[in-house]
Amino acid sequence: MKFSTLALFLSLSATASAFTAPKIVGQSGVASAFGVSSKLTSTVAPQTEATSTDAGASSEETDPGLMRPPIQMSWKSVAEQLQERFGYSTYEVQAYSDDLEDSKAGLMKLYKAMTMARAFENACNQQYMQGKIRGFMHLDNGQESIPGLVDYAIKTGDKKYSYYREHTHAIASGVDPGAVMAELFMKDTGTCRGAGGSMHIFDKETYFQGGWALVAEQLPYACGAAKSILLDRELGLSDNDKFVKENVAPPADDDRISVVFVGEGGAQNGRMAELLNSAAKDNLPLLALVIDNGRAINTFTPDVATNSNLHDAGKHYGVPGLHVDGLNAADVAKGGKAVIDYIRAGKGPAILHVHTYRFNGHSPADPEHERGRKDEKAWARAEQDPIKAFEATYVAEKGVFTEDELKAARKEILAEVKEAVAFADKSPMPPVELAKELEYPDAASFDYNTRAGPAWANEVNDRILSPEQKSVIVDHMNALQEKAKAGEISIGDAINLAIHEEMMRDPTTTIHAEDLQAGSSYDIPKLTQQTYGQIRAADEIIDEGHFIGKALGEAMNGYRPVVELMNTNFGIYGMAELSSAGNTYATTGGQFDMPMTIIGAGGTAPNQALGAEHSQPFHAYVMGIPGLKICTAASPDAAYGITKSMIRDNGPCFLFAPVKMMKESKGPVDLGQCMPLNKAAFLNKASDDAVKAGKAVTVLTYLHGVKESIMALPEIQEEGFDVDLIELRSLKPLDMETIAESLSRTHKLCILDESTKSGGVGATISAQVSEELFDMLDSPVKRLCMDDAPVPYASSMEKAVVKRGSDLVEGVYELCTGKW
Repeated sequence: MKFSTLALFLSLSATASAFTAPKIVGQSGVASAFGVSSKLTSTVAPQTEATSTDAGASSEETDPGLMRPPIQMSWKSVAEQLQERFGYSTYEVQAYSDDLEDSKAGLMKLYKAMTMARAFENACNQQYMQGKIRGFMHLDNGQESIPGLVDYAIKTGDKKYSYYREHTHAIASGVDPGAVMAELFMKDTGTCRGAGGSMHIFDKETYFQGGWALVAEQLPYACGAAKSILLDRELGLSDNDKFVKENVAPPADDDRISVVFVGEGGAQNGRMAELLNSAAKDNLPLLALVIDNGRAINTFTPDVATNSNLHDAGKHYGVPGLHVDGLNAADVAKGGKAVIDYIRAGKGPAILHVHTYRFNGHSPADPEHERGRKDEKAWARAEQDPIKAFEATYVAEKGVFTEDELKAARKEILAEVKEAVAFADKSPMPPVELAKELEYPDAASFDYNTRAGPAWANEVNDRILSPEQKSVIVDHMNALQEKAKAGEISIGDAINLAIHEEMMRDPTTTIHAEDLQAGSSYDIPKLTQQTYGQIRAADEIIDEGHFIGKALGEAMNGYRPVVELMNTNFGIYGMAELSSAGNTYATTGGQFDMPMTIIGAGGTAPNQALGAEHSQPFHAYVMGIPGLKICTAASPDAAYGITKSMIRDNGPCFLFAPVKMMKESKGPVDLGQCMPLNKAAFLNKASDDAVKAGKAVTVLTYLHGVKESIMALPEIQEEGFDVDLIELRSLKPLDMETIAESLSRTHKLCILDESTKSGGVGATISAQVSEELFDMLDSPVKRLCMDDAPVPYASSMEKAVVKRGSDLVEGVYELCTGKW
């Protein structure tokens, strides 16, 4: 539907009535057009003495009834913070002020960035009301000093991680407004081809890496992105024109940083403490940009948070913070650039805390019933508008611009926004086939033996590894390879060997784990840090969500992280990060691969006596995450070959190994060979006689079920029955071809399942077999699964919950005799 000239004007105008206070009598020109009050004009002068640098300070002029008074901070107060907290001299601070205040072009650029932000969001609001933008949408009106800072001080090569209110951050980072609007319109020309939407704006060329919808999830991702900058410098690598690592060192003056945007509500999340700890420990080039509008969604943040002085959140970690007033965009730009330059100089991470107000509800559909929200919003539109404040200062007070100059600037910006809307409106929808195409970066059937490593791997290894390190790791790998040839290598050692081979083959491979230096519990990361250094082999804080998130950030920036979980059940801490790892390739429209491998020991063996928390079927929990390839390995050969393939895969993969078999299960390994990630394996085929007699059963199992089935096989055969024993090495995607091949012979199916009856792996397989292979079945599927009760510690009770080989013997008998 075409909209009228009036509707278009309202949608694009920076002074649309929905966002402006009434005209003030006695004022004219720009100030009048934007509804600037005399009080605002008098309180935003850059040299006004600040009452306090802490949130909540107010002057005598402030309405005592305000829940959250303005901070009314002067440049003098900002300057004092820069000197006291960041070590700047008076001369250096003055230079930051002069660089902007003495530059008419710089001030105009700042004004245009803010005007673009306001006009774009107004247009979004209008298009949302017309039904052209759907789903959730979160507008940024009132917080324009932040995109102003981004446009002023953030570079294209800097890594940017924002949250769901990111339209303006993306545009200020250089993302095309038409592509952003087209993404909101769910069009194929959008930044993510319509796969992401309002909350997921990504753009590879400008390193704008989200748009993340779960509050605070972006914090560890930005941490990993910052680590990737250090990796580039350490390894001497950089991105080529296709954003693939090449053997070219970053320039000597490389000063890239990672920027993470977070609201003050999100900054109260525990991920913030983990971010500060990790960033300080590794001296990461990272800026935490806290956008403090006083509302956690719409809840008044002090109602749920004791300390709102987020600029001080890094004190205990040695991370300095600057507090600035978002009403004064020039001060935010000047102070923010000083903080950013501090990080660029290699002095470590920092916090920029911007006190601001949001003029809109959480989303256009928000009823805003929370205490004081509607009154605050009306007051803020009249008194805390950074665009009005800028005009009052640089037209009426300082005379830097004429009213006509700013009017011309607004006209130019409005034309750009109008063009963006028109582009989005006429763009095509994405093809329906795209959804399935974006499931995995690499096809499920991909042969990883054909994927060559970087041609420059040896050159980089020679550059970064000492002769002593090379000698030690070559000897270690040779010893493991000899064990593998002799059939004496364990599952843990087989995975360790695969990881070392891949880290030598491709220096972009990294690893994260707890207890990494000591080899963790099963030697999976053994000798990685001693060989490749802390930069590539990181011992991590005990929070799986944090280091899975860091790995995600590395993976988005050209590296191949491996995450070892000491026990896969600990991955429960990282469900948000695992979910996003699975979604990212599709959500970004295929822009960002996610070459990330998670490996750990888990599952539930009979008599393992670990209790409920260490005996959860985490493999079943993650089955529902789109985009993950999920495999299991109950032998050294499978563990080795699958690990190599997963590290080479360009998408996220999760390998589960049996916790009680990590050291006891030993066997040979097909050295140098990758295994498919979509195939099951026949471990035993029922005899032809058993098949003809109707006494053969297809048995599907995995992890400890493999050992239990092999141990039960002689008893089954002694009873006159036999089984096609199939190890489900790929849980997702499921190898239905192999299952069908077996069922075409046996026509009976038994699943020895290491997950619960409700929502378990067996439930998924049973449903899929019933839907696709029903005509092959002579009887109902027999599921031998864990009970829905938590796994007890005591073995007497545990037998009632966890199935084992004796249950399989009974199950086969029942299927073959019809005696249930």
